Amino acid sequence: MDARWLILADDLTGAADCAIAFRRRGRAAAVIWGETAWDEEMSILSYDADSRGLSEEDAAQRHAALLVRFHGAGRRLFKKIDSTLRGQPAAEIAATLAPYRAIHGRAFGILAPAFPATGRTTLGGRVRVAGRPLEDTEVWRRDHRYESAELSAVLATAGLVSRTLTLETIRGDGLAEALADVAAIPDGIAICDAESDEDLHRIAQAGLAMTVPPFFVGSAGLAHALAACMPARVLDPVRMGLDGRGALFVVGSMAEMSRAAARRLVEDDTVMHLPVTPETLLADANARTALAARVGERLSAGGDVLVEIVLDGEPDMSLGPRLAHALADALSSEATRIGALAATGGETAAALLTRLGIGGIHLADEIEPGVSLGLTLGQLSIPIATKAGAFGDADSLVRIRNRLRTARTEGSVT
Repeated sequence: MDARWLILADDLTGAADCAIAFRRRGRAAAVIWGETAWDEEMSILSYDADSRGLSEEDAAQRHAALLVRFHGAGRRLFKKIDSTLRGQPAAEIAATLAPYRAIHGRAFGILAPAFPATGRTTLGGRVRVAGRPLEDTEVWRRDHRYESAELSAVLATAGLVSRTLTLETIRGDGLAEALADVAAIPDGIAICDAESDEDLHRIAQAGLAMTVPPFFVGSAGLAHALAACMPARVLDPVRMGLDGRGALFVVGSMAEMSRAAARRLVEDDTVMHLPVTPETLLADANARTALAARVGERLSAGGDVLVEIVLDGEPDMSLGPRLAHALADALSSEATRIGALAATGGETAAALLTRLGIGGIHLADEIEPGVSLGLTLGQLSIPIATKAGAFGDADSLVRIRNRLRTARTEGSVT
């Protein structure tokens, strides 16, 4: 069970919080994107396909091409999807079948999107958040593509055949047999209920023991369960030089949890808060230049800065990519002044890092569920923390700041 893995994710924070599960078990892990060169000997390779904002057709085509590029017989496959079904999970899972079948002779998927540590569970084949149906939550109202969060119906939109394995099956003695029955269906997908980490661990163990290897589909909850099936090892800390420059925090996520964490962070008078509006980012070049200058001056002096995209009223989701790239362009001139970086929201993080000449992250540790810590790869080598916008609590950014400060003052990312 000590296999190498390819993780194919639809956004950057997801790619990181799945791969860090394996790093915590002592396997070297990195996240890359774009055309970044990769080490074939790396035990855990996680690739950010940056497909969450694409159409069904484009997302499917991108995933199929990436599987042809990266997936080989020597690696198991983990297809990371959003635990609240954002993006195009059905189309991306469907696009996995043909490339996987070409390598293994047949394709069978195990889908378990639950992430209990962040309140995401699956019951009766339906996604729930903090015990509530996903359809009743903020994230569903703000951003969804399907009629419901009933997983078999979601998969059916891409022509996928599935069966749901209830908690009774997951926790009983017939799990292996039930998985084998679904595997006998051509291109079948087993939808697995899970309310706890133990449920996910049982799913992982049963899937890994199958004669014909399935591909796994889920979020970081399932990634941690799969990693826990591997023997633990000890890796040295990721080393870096001491750094007196300040840390840059960027909050681009529209999730209320990220906004609450930003408010808590700025209660510390040592953090400069620079809110920026969409109008400034999209239509005021002089204001963007002034923003970048203030950020650079503060970071050079060793102070921390929080740049927050502020929105009034109901957010326009279509502006997300434009705002992320406009902010990245504005801050790119100050790249050499950044001593550490934290970004919430995968789209914001990916745009900013790419614009700063960063093409990957050498992962080091997990600060808390859904928050990974590492060292950037590319033109800059600085400690970085990434966090999905809706994960964490009001103190998450404070804990991230403390870990980044320790990394800069002690010279290692642990």
